[in-house]
Amino acid sequence: MTEKTARKPAKVAKKKVSKAAAAKRAAAKTPASKKAAGKTAAKKPRTAPAAAKPKLLSGGNPQIPKGEGDAPVQAYIAAMPGWKREVGRRLDALIERAVPDVHKAVKWNSPFYGIEDQGWFLSYHCFTKYIKVAFFRGTSLRPVPPGESKQKEVRYLDIHEDDPFDEAQFTRWVKQASRLPGERM
Repeated sequence: MTEKTARKPAKVAKKKVSKAAAAKRAAAKTPASKKAAGKTAAKKPRTAPAAAKPKLLSGGNPQIPKGEGDAPVQAYIAAMPGWKREVGRRLDALIERAVPDVHKAVKWNSPFYGIEDQGWFLSYHCFTKYIKVAFFRGTSLRPVPPGESKQKEVRYLDIHEDDPFDEAQFTRWVKQASRLPGERM
């Protein structure tokens, strides 16, 4: 019996200590201490956080959150490194001119172009030394774009910094591709 009585006061003592610790924690969170903390923080001028610069993935491809419409595509183009940015602007302008009702999106860190409710016909992606344009139904284009793919219908056009770029041929491919059934993704 004495053992039971001796144990109870120890448990009660522990509860009192933990209640005291809880009271100290609660006191630290009182409005008065919050106000004091706020006064200290108020002395420093607050500035809005700067917009995070997009991270460049391997090969310099911008990491842009997926999204529909022109804004994510323009964010991708703005984040393209060096000479690739100007090429991206040019590709976007040529595609818009060739297909005025083009639907745009960024998926898998690449801009996609298509016809709404009909699928995607083109995408491009930055690599270290070039930009790779993918025509999803490229084997149906005339002439067929030069780059082969492991996928049956896909053809590529690689654009390097110092290579001549045939805008007229690219525009013809875009017009042809936009009239073909699009790729659903």
